[in-house]
Amino acid sequence: MSKLSVIVPCYNEEENVAYFYDELMKQDAFFRDQGLELEILYINDGSRDGTVAEVKKLHEKDERVHLVSFSRNFGKEAAMYAGLEQADGDYVAIMDVDLQDPPALLPEMYRYIKEGYDSVATRRVTRKGEPPVRSFFARKFYWLMRKISRTEIMDGARDYRLMTRQMAEAVLSMQEYNRFTKGIYGWVGFETKWLEYENIERVKGETKWNFWKLFLYSLEGITAFSTMPLMFASFMGVLFCVLAFALIIFTIVRKLIFGDPVSGWPSLVCIISLVSGVQLFCLGIVGQYLAKTYMEVKKRPIFIIKERI
Repeated sequence: MSKLSVIVPCYNEEENVAYFYDELMKQDAFFRDQGLELEILYINDGSRDGTVAEVKKLHEKDERVHLVSFSRNFGKEAAMYAGLEQADGDYVAIMDVDLQDPPALLPEMYRYIKEGYDSVATRRVTRKGEPPVRSFFARKFYWLMRKISRTEIMDGARDYRLMTRQMAEAVLSMQEYNRFTKGIYGWVGFETKWLEYENIERVKGETKWNFWKLFLYSLEGITAFSTMPLMFASFMGVLFCVLAFALIIFTIVRKLIFGDPVSGWPSLVCIISLVSGVQLFCLGIVGQYLAKTYMEVKKRPIFIIKERI
């Protein structure tokens, strides 16, 4: 029999662990008909509630349920990477435990895999239930990434994906510390089928992603898959050098022709403030890339496992 590994990152999701299992088991008959052995990998990302206890209860009932528990919260990206590393299935799926990724799509996704696709990914066509401000900036982020990066990142893409072992190994080969998996999927390539579905709200609990965390996550994506901000900083430097040279010529000509010294300290203060602001902005861009490089060269582990069942 072939094996399907379902990776489920969890952070303070004790209310959803059992609900997810019950929904996934509704597809168990299909898996058996297809000759698929199922394993469920709950990746506990340093939860502080009863998530681990709930997973252990499921393991006692069903030995196909496994637990990988981190020593602390390393983030969802680390949890997904750990799941891929621990999974040994011929096919690997990554799903959210809050049921915003409907298990009912798995049979259709598997059929596309059998047709020859290397992965089947999902994207939301609506953002119903999200705050309008978050939806606006999310769309702008994907628009910006399409403009400044050669890596394909689909608007509304979810982490919910079913892939072959070959593609999973390709993703694992990307061992960078600062991870942006949506970009990694596009970078490794392979033939992908996109499935669209309407946004589904969480079953229970609250999202762990606030606006600030999403903003920082978008910076990870930009710095990981585009050097355009560095080119922008260089362009601004050249532009202001040219502008400064032109102003020097203008000042000299004005003095020679009109004998009028340049006056007006308010305008001078405004110019200095503008140039200083642009310099600090460009320095911040360089600092972001330097910080990522600094974290990479340390070679710290992406995650640390405390317990494995």
